[in-house]
Amino acid sequence: MTDDIRKPYAVSVLTMFPEAFPGPLDVSVIGNARKESGLWTLETVDIRAFSSDKRGFLDDTPAGGGPGQVLKADVIAKALDSIDVSNRPLIYMSARGKPLTQDRVREWSEADGLIVLCGRFEGVDQRVLDARGFEEISVGDAVLAGGESAAMVTIEATLRLIPGVLGASASLENESFEDGLLEHPQYTRPRTFEGLDIPEVLLNGDHKKAAAWKQAQREATTKERRPDLWAAYLSKSQAKGT
Repeated sequence: MTDDIRKPYAVSVLTMFPEAFPGPLDVSVIGNARKESGLWTLETVDIRAFSSDKRGFLDDTPAGGGPGQVLKADVIAKALDSIDVSNRPLIYMSARGKPLTQDRVREWSEADGLIVLCGRFEGVDQRVLDARGFEEISVGDAVLAGGESAAMVTIEATLRLIPGVLGASASLENESFEDGLLEHPQYTRPRTFEGLDIPEVLLNGDHKKAAAWKQAQREATTKERRPDLWAAYLSKSQAKGT
């Protein structure tokens, strides 16, 4: 499918709090890509509407005991069955999930859209996750009150890669994680700020030296801040013989 005839990227969010959306997804280039360019769409599904309990309960006590409540499998299944899931990955935001990565969001951006389930309480009955093929994803080693803010992170990271959302694709080439390294430091005018100068190598017009400096900075920053990424980068470079 070519970019010029691509259908809008369809995002659906299953949540107890649809009023939380679009939130930050409605501002800047991401928001403009939906409201003005029509490059993506957003649908929120209130899972509370699918409770068969006359009191509207959609959770129950954990099997085997324990604190808190668990979202019921049948309620989540009914909410999911109310929308079209064709060629759209199913994501469940979970602290125990696999880490969100640039490689993963790049894969999702090539689908027709994304379906994200936001949990609450102690989580979601595992059976609906297994039966429907949800992939559990975490945005970091911390526990949130619910999946809504994590969902926004995941959705925004994916939408940035949809053709046309950010305009020129060149802006993506040297970003953190795109080639296994973190991004280099960025500077702009004024030339001096509170006694600190822009590195001279970025000002002398020698683009080759500037590029080499940026690469060295990316490597040094990655080695210092993310030794895991640095080790993987070295391993990949060695395998390529570079």
